[in-house]
Amino acid sequence: MILLIDAGNTRVKWALVASDATLGDWAAHGAVSHADLPQLELHLHDAVGQRGVDRIIVANVAGNALRVQLEYVLQRTFPAMLLPEQTISWFASQPALAGLHNGYRNPAQLGCDRFAAAIAAHVLAPGRPVIVANCGTATTIDAVSADGHFLGGMILPGLGLMASSLARNTAQLPQIAQDGKLPDGFADNTDDAILSGCLAAQSGAIEHAYQRHNAVECIISGGAAPFIVPMLQLPYRVVDNIVLIGLHAASRSAG
Repeated sequence: MILLIDAGNTRVKWALVASDATLGDWAAHGAVSHADLPQLELHLHDAVGQRGVDRIIVANVAGNALRVQLEYVLQRTFPAMLLPEQTISWFASQPALAGLHNGYRNPAQLGCDRFAAAIAAHVLAPGRPVIVANCGTATTIDAVSADGHFLGGMILPGLGLMASSLARNTAQLPQIAQDGKLPDGFADNTDDAILSGCLAAQSGAIEHAYQRHNAVECIISGGAAPFIVPMLQLPYRVVDNIVLIGLHAASRSAG
């Protein structure tokens, strides 16, 4: 079995998958917040059972402190791994992998989560120019060509971060929930006006990228995706855990 881990800025998502499984066909999966990271050990114990884990692949964009915590949790969970550096693979962007060519000016500088999401997008939409949007703490929007070139993209504050920034940096604007229901037409109250503006910024950025790339599909993922997709005026597909799917595709490519 292979354990895939996507350590994002807010949550740590994981999936357990057989080495010969169909892409994204998880044997088990889940997520914990950073604050609840010690619970990951219990979740993994329950999921793995007697099956064992041969490989662990981790995409971490949350910094070295979280990496150290993850290493501790994984060593407690799998004590037989005496040399974790030989068993745990810390996923990193590279010039080419799994049929995707990294067109970043400095390929190693590309966030490993964006690289994994782009790999997944190319595998899920082969031979098609596609936009992949991952809407979490930050929203990343990237372009992948039909022949598998990662062309670059954009990064903007996520939906919740946009709303929090307005509440934190203005004197009279409230903190709103990102899952509020928008009225038809223009907002006639402050809460709806904030939500409408944030959703328009997110969906507008995705639509701008889609048009600029002459894409034929948008693949969208992340916790805020369900709130953003009703605003989109383009062909889209919601794919949960796009980074984990990219890690799975990369693991198969690496053999």
